[in-house]
Amino acid sequence: MLLTEPIRTLPSLLLPLTGVLFLGGFSSGSFGWAAFGLVGSVLYAVVRWATFTYQVIGDRLELTRALIGRSVRTIPLERIRGVDVSSPPLHRLLGLAVLRIDTGAGGSKQEGELDGVTLVEAERLKAALLWHARARAARRAGARGTVAAHGDGPPGAAVTVPAGPFPGTPEPAGPSPAAAVPPVRHRTGETFPERVLFVVPRRWLAYGPLSGSYLLTPFAFVAGAAGLAFQWGSELRIDGRIVVGAGEWLWGHPLLLGGALVVLVLAMPVLGAAMYAVFNWDFTLRARDGYLVAERGLLTRRSVSLERRRVRGFELVEGLAERWAGVARAWAIVTGLGDSGTRGQLLSVIPRRAALDVVREAVGPILTGLRPHPPVARRRRLFRAVFPWLVAAACAAVAARSWPPLWWAVAAALVLAVLGVPLGLDRYRSLGHTHEGGRLSVRSGSLRRSQVVIEERAVVGWTLRQTWFQRRAGVLTVVAGVGAGSGGYAAIDVGEAQGVAFAAEVTPAWLAPFTEDAPPS
Repeated sequence: MLLTEPIRTLPSLLLPLTGVLFLGGFSSGSFGWAAFGLVGSVLYAVVRWATFTYQVIGDRLELTRALIGRSVRTIPLERIRGVDVSSPPLHRLLGLAVLRIDTGAGGSKQEGELDGVTLVEAERLKAALLWHARARAARRAGARGTVAAHGDGPPGAAVTVPAGPFPGTPEPAGPSPAAAVPPVRHRTGETFPERVLFVVPRRWLAYGPLSGSYLLTPFAFVAGAAGLAFQWGSELRIDGRIVVGAGEWLWGHPLLLGGALVVLVLAMPVLGAAMYAVFNWDFTLRARDGYLVAERGLLTRRSVSLERRRVRGFELVEGLAERWAGVARAWAIVTGLGDSGTRGQLLSVIPRRAALDVVREAVGPILTGLRPHPPVARRRRLFRAVFPWLVAAACAAVAARSWPPLWWAVAAALVLAVLGVPLGLDRYRSLGHTHEGGRLSVRSGSLRRSQVVIEERAVVGWTLRQTWFQRRAGVLTVVAGVGAGSGGYAAIDVGEAQGVAFAAEVTPAWLAPFTEDAPPS
């Protein structure tokens, strides 16, 4: 920690230390103040290390910090939803890890963090905390005899869970309602059999740039370099006018500018694949003692645990290029999971057939035979994909009478309007919804097509929404409220009767009082 903590704070110290050196003219005094700042960061790391403790007491985890004022954070073990272990590059060299605890309190920040524990201690503590959280829930349900299984077996199975004390909890005084049931006797940190569900082959990392998010890596590097030049230019005695002048000079040489753009475009798939590989190297999905564990990363290795009994479904995502290549990505829909967009990822970009096989084993099969939406939904998709570009072309044509160079904008808008026709048709073909076997599914999107499959029991409410244009067209949007994932999943532009029937089919008792054919109460 005496090494990792100062290095982590070095970026925030770099700018003021550089300013001290320049303002002091690189004199011995300026170097002395800079050295004082570095020594101060090391001393700060020493104090943070010496004043931080953690311990499991009974049914809670306590994190204590006494830097200036004493701070004690208490996390009930039964509220722990997941424990993530990550190892940044420097931590990996030193055999350390960062352990983060998620309690589902909301937001993207985990509830507790242990930075600088050894890898062995991180894995031991992770197993102990997850075991304690699961044992506490099992102990509560044990008196009732059976609870829904949350092991590695298929969802929906049931097992008998014995009740009793678990490690770290004192024996209760007096008889227990479940005293006749044999107590659970596991040691904390005990390892359990695990099953590897899937390991992404390294050759499939080439599919990564198809998702589009990594393709702009070269342009991000150029923009970052320009931003650093403007931000640190005064400290490094680089006049901002020099940077602006270099850009104007490059703009005045179109051949060089075009060549630079060609190089950046050609570098997009290469650098995109490289960055994707850095974040998703050896992506492994395991089933371990009631949890789905996803591990990935080359420089920073990260392990995320998702409690299987809290998984309510999954989301299969396919971009336009991914659909053309036959690949897809998958996310788990989990209750009480913070930052589900990152932590809930089940699979990186892999062939769609393989993704469906893995998701079927880990969560459940995808629903097919989606019900089509009415033809008016197709007209709405076409209108929204074409009409805005026609308006832009008309406005550009009016402006081009005063400034002729704008005619190229008219041509570009018309081309985009023509391309909007197949886009609108594809958006309509992607629409669909269904309900089957205690689960429901909705699908929408074209450039990013998403199909969500969720369990019927996950629905906590419905929103039937109509804009003014939808009322005139006789369609509406039905949103299934879910206490997991993004919080709601929509069936877009379904017929009015079709949308109400869909919600009533999933939860008939909820909508019965509001339908016309409902019996009087």
